[in-house]
Order: sequence, then structure tokens, then C-alpha cells
Amino acid sequence: MTTSTPVIAGWFTTGDDPRLLASRCTTCGTLVFPPPPADAASFCRNPVCDGDDHEPAELSRTGRVWSYTDAQYQPPAPYVPATDPFEPFALAAVELPEGLVILGQVADGYGVGDLSVGAEVELVVEALHTDESGDRTIWRWKPVIELGEETEQ
Repeated sequence: MTTSTPVIAGWFTTGDDPRLLASRCTTCGTLVFPPPPADAASFCRNPVCDGDDHEPAELSRTGRVWSYTDAQYQPPAPYVPATDPFEPFALAAVELPEGLVILGQVADGYGVGDLSVGAEVELVVEALHTDESGDRTIWRWKPVIELGEETEQ
């Protein structure tokens, strides 16, 4: 039996409706992603707010491409390449309805040719790599293809 474990615990949920997890200031509503570690100092990241209480918040699952690029060079450790030799992958900065822009890899099978600024994408969870304990998962951005649209893959 293969297990599936998020690469970074507490940053996203898994399942049929995955979500990124943020921290929301209960005083002013400022959202922070990624959420600060539980043992971090509790203060609002908004410089005009003196709030010090936060609650978990799930972010929207869809957003719009704000910018994108491709990673032609292998990132340094602790990055674990999925293939040997390294294969380039696409990155997208996605603006969510909450106003946050979140950077992430683009889903397997998609590249910069499948992206455009303003295009809708949705959050998916995929395996980043597999180790002795099973799949290590991460969130990625998958282009939302409208009916009638075709992509070359």
C-alpha cells in the first residue's frame, strides 16, 4: 500500500476539493500564506494592525494567472528532481479572489504554452516525488480548459 504525505504539512489540504491553508488575523482580516508555524510569534503581518490572534482560513481553489515562466535549470537542494536528467517545468503566480498571489508549479502535462495572463487555473494535488515512505505531494496549478478549447500536449 502506497502512502501519500504532503511535502509541507499544514499548507494545503488533500482529497477531492484541495485547498491552500492561510492564516487570517481576527482583528483586521489580513490573510497570510503560507501560514506561520504554530510556534512563531503571533502578530498581524499588516503593519497598521496590532492584532495578535489568528485563525486558519481555506483559500479559493481557483484563480487567474498573474504571471508565469519556466524553470529551465534544476533548483538547488532540498529540491528533489522527478526525473534524471532534470526536465524543465512551468511555474505560475496565481491571483486568488482573496487578493493573494500564490506561486506554484503547473500541473503535470502542462507547460508555458498552456498558460496566458488572466487564464483561469485550479488547484490540484500531485506527487512531487516518491521516497521510501511513499508519495510526497504538493499543490500545483492546472489550467481550466473551456469546452471547445484544444491544447497541444
